[in-house]
Amino acid sequence: MYLLPIFAVIIGYLISLILKPGSSSGFKLLLAFSGAYLLAVTVLELLPEVYQKPNSGIGVFIMLGLLLQIVLEFLSKGVEHGHLHSHKNSKSFPFLLLFSLSLHSLLEGFPLNQDNHLLHGVVVHKIPVAAILSVFLIQSKLSKPKISMFLGLFALMTPLGSWLHGNLPTLSKYSDYINAVVIGIFLHVSTTILFESSKNHSFNASKLGVIILGILLAYFI
Repeated sequence: MYLLPIFAVIIGYLISLILKPGSSSGFKLLLAFSGAYLLAVTVLELLPEVYQKPNSGIGVFIMLGLLLQIVLEFLSKGVEHGHLHSHKNSKSFPFLLLFSLSLHSLLEGFPLNQDNHLLHGVVVHKIPVAAILSVFLIQSKLSKPKISMFLGLFALMTPLGSWLHGNLPTLSKYSDYINAVVIGIFLHVSTTILFESSKNHSFNASKLGVIILGILLAYFI
């Protein structure tokens, strides 16, 4: 379980070397599929689970997660849902981007040891994000050691979140509230991917097909 998110980042990096994520139609289809799968798993499994117990304020924490993701995307410029804003003349290390993506990845790792379907969704989502991120880092003219350090930290954050949740009793005590925050994050990211997956918000048959496929797989698997 801990290795799958790391492999997803490695695959995303390899994709960035082969394809052009900003313009590849296949890449955009993968992004749309990941958004649909992540949304379906969140609505069908995570959301009912946090409302099964009589915990007060769950809805507030879901909204807090959504707002937190908006703030994180302000720092990351939307890499989480497929945006690519390269600064080819900048060689400075993007600390704000690293902080934003690391916190996002850390939080998404908390519920993964409770739900294999969610793990699959996060892995599928992480591949295009890692590809977009790799392109950004390469075009920013950062040195290879800095790129490796950035991607390495990014890859480790999700497994770290899973490990912390499984080994720190304090976090387990508040797992429903943490999961509610993660639900808010996933709802924002996945719906943004779906609404922005097509130019002018229009869907062609291919994108509609992969979105339906993502939802069906999340339901039946």
